[in-house]
Amino acid sequence: MLFNSLQFALFLPVVFCIYWLLRRSLRWQNLFVLAASYLFYGWWDWRFLLLIAFTSGCSYLSGLLMTSADRRRNRAVMWANIVINLLVLGVFKYYDFFVQSFADLFFGGHADGLLLHVLLPVGISFYTFQALSYSIDVYRGTVTPTRDAVAFFAYVSFFPQLVAGPIERASSLLPQFMQSRRFDYSLAVDGLRQMLWGFFKKLLVADGCAVYVDRVFADPTLYSGGTLAVAAVLFSFQIYADFSGYSDIAIGCAKLFGIRLRRNFNVPYFSRDIAEFWRRWHISLTTWFRDYVYIPLGGSRVSKAKVVRNTFIIFLLSGFWHGANWTFLAWGFFHALLFMPLILMGRNRRYRDIVAEGRLLPNLREAGQMLLTFVLATIGWIVFRSPSLPFAFEYFKGLFRPGAVMQPLGSDFAFIIPALLIMLVVEWLNRDQEHEFCRQPHGRLLRWGAYLLLIFIILSFMQTSEMPFIYFQF
Repeated sequence: MLFNSLQFALFLPVVFCIYWLLRRSLRWQNLFVLAASYLFYGWWDWRFLLLIAFTSGCSYLSGLLMTSADRRRNRAVMWANIVINLLVLGVFKYYDFFVQSFADLFFGGHADGLLLHVLLPVGISFYTFQALSYSIDVYRGTVTPTRDAVAFFAYVSFFPQLVAGPIERASSLLPQFMQSRRFDYSLAVDGLRQMLWGFFKKLLVADGCAVYVDRVFADPTLYSGGTLAVAAVLFSFQIYADFSGYSDIAIGCAKLFGIRLRRNFNVPYFSRDIAEFWRRWHISLTTWFRDYVYIPLGGSRVSKAKVVRNTFIIFLLSGFWHGANWTFLAWGFFHALLFMPLILMGRNRRYRDIVAEGRLLPNLREAGQMLLTFVLATIGWIVFRSPSLPFAFEYFKGLFRPGAVMQPLGSDFAFIIPALLIMLVVEWLNRDQEHEFCRQPHGRLLRWGAYLLLIFIILSFMQTSEMPFIYFQF
């Protein structure tokens, strides 16, 4: 079920009303959340429910089996759960890729009899990582294993963030399902505001950019270098508005149910270097790899050579997490290379504050740093968006093709620029807030005027067809 669908517009109010009618019974409320989440997820294909139930069951059982004081036994249980879940993820997401790559290398690409051609379950990487974090944290002793199966299954499958994150930790989300929740009017209003902003980014900015990005990437040889450059920039904004828009809708939706989710994006295109960019982009995945891969490998407490090794490992894993394609590995490798000068000079933690804090505008140095970081990120996004490495290579060659003036791509192109400007201005003014649509005009009339104007703009210029979120494929 898509957030930007009629089904969800009907689903959410019904679930909201029944959920709060059950507020006197925590168990029934959690059971209802679980049932609603499985309905939400099974809307695509009911067979996917078997997979998420299996993943949840394995991780829940692993927690129960790690209640003894036998450290070696607990470690074996944790690793068994990790291997089982990663095998499931590997079969559905990576098996065909490895078999085909092996066949391409040694047998001229003939592997049809060995390929499974299985349908990739929506959001499998997200809920698998969320379930795994519980098992690892129980082993580490930072989370107490729960015997409440309903609460645990609801934690893994909570529908707002189920298919595209944020990837939650049991230490923050699971306790919220184990204590009674009261309706908080101010939290719900803030959630609706955040959802509205997420819909603006998705329906207007991301979907508007997608029309032109898809057209250019379908055959880059038809367009001039200037057009290819514009399409690359638009894809940078598309993927940000699409994914952060989903996160805003998910986080805002959770607030309607008295649940707080972690922030997943923090104005990453206002970053002054690539290290700051990654502290602000897909925060839940970045911190997952930091806590469960980078730090166990030694993190930054080891020699420079090992820090370099650890950095390449997490970026290659992050790239591969996105999908079974060499382009994702190349994208991760590219960002690891960008990190190297900062790592070697010890400047990767330089910018941990808010850019231009206390000032309306950045200075020239900050503006130049943000522009350079955006350009570097955009170069990486070209590789990320390309279906293959040869395609990406041809796209980069095409950037130098004669004809610097952008060729016309349609009469509706004019609305994208104002939409982008609105997004950038609003997010710049709210860069120090909990979310980018947090600070509101004073006075009820002005606030409601802003809401209604935003709704009018969305309804007037949104695409008529439902476009899935980009990160559903991961």
